[in-house]
Amino acid sequence: MGYIEDLEQKYEWLKNRIASAGKAAAAFSGGVDSVFLLYAAKEALGDQLLALTISLHAVPRRELQEAKDFCSQHGIRHRVETVDEFSIEGFADNPPNRCYLCKKTLFQRMMKAAKEEGFEALMEGSNLDDQGDYRPGLLALQELKIQSPLKEAGFTKAEIREMSRRLGLPTWEKPSMACLASRFVYGERITPEKMDMVEQAENFLTELGFVQRRVRMHGDLARIELLFDDIPAMMEQGRYEQVQKRLSGLGFSYVALDLKGFESGSMNRGLGNA
Repeated sequence: MGYIEDLEQKYEWLKNRIASAGKAAAAFSGGVDSVFLLYAAKEALGDQLLALTISLHAVPRRELQEAKDFCSQHGIRHRVETVDEFSIEGFADNPPNRCYLCKKTLFQRMMKAAKEEGFEALMEGSNLDDQGDYRPGLLALQELKIQSPLKEAGFTKAEIREMSRRLGLPTWEKPSMACLASRFVYGERITPEKMDMVEQAENFLTELGFVQRRVRMHGDLARIELLFDDIPAMMEQGRYEQVQKRLSGLGFSYVALDLKGFESGSMNRGLGNA
C-alpha cells in the first residue's frame, strides 16, 4: 500500500483497520508501540478488546505493573499469562535465533488465551522500523499470522511517539525497552540470577538519572551503554565510582563504558546477517 503522510489521517486509517475486525485481542507489553496500538484499539473497538500480557523473568517487574495500571486506567479488559521462558527448549542456551524460539511460544500461548476469551484475531505492535535490524522474532509472527496494524498503516517509531504525544499518552517519551534476554552475548547461557543482576544494575543507572541505558553482560563483564550525550555525566561527581561499586556488589568483576553509546540491538554486531 502507499503509506499516508498526514499523521492524523494515518491514525484514522489505523482505527478503521482495527475496527474492521469487530473484536480483537492485542499483545500488550506496556511499551511505546503497544500502548499506542492498545489506545487506538480501545477507541476503535470499545469493550470488544482484550489486552494480553506475558509475565516473564525477562520483563522488568515495573514494566508489568505499568501495563496493569494502563489497562486499569482506561477500562481495558486485561489478562496476564505467566510463562517460564527457561522451559522453552533452547532459550537458555541463547542462540542467535533465541527471539524466534521465545516469540513463537509466547504468541502461541496468547493465541490460546485469546480463543479461550472468545477472540479470534490477535494483533501486536511492530512498526516499520522493526524491519531494519536482525529480528528473528518477526518470522514467528509471520508464521503464526499475527496481525501488525501499525506496520500496515506505515507508522515509524518517530511517528508513533509524535502521535502518542498528540494523544496525551504518557509513553510518548518513554525510553526504548527490550527484554532482558537481549543483554547477553549470543552463546552465553542465560539464568534467572544473571537476569536479576542486569535488572538491578539498570535500575541503579535509572536512579542516577540515566533514563536510556543498557547493561550488556559478557561473562563477568558489564558493558554499559548510555546515550552518547549522557556519557560525560557518568564521569561527573564520582558517578562512575558509584556505578563500579554497585555493579561489583551485584557480582560483576569488570565494569566498562561503551564509548559508542546506546545502540538498540548492539549484540547483533557480531552476526554476519545483522
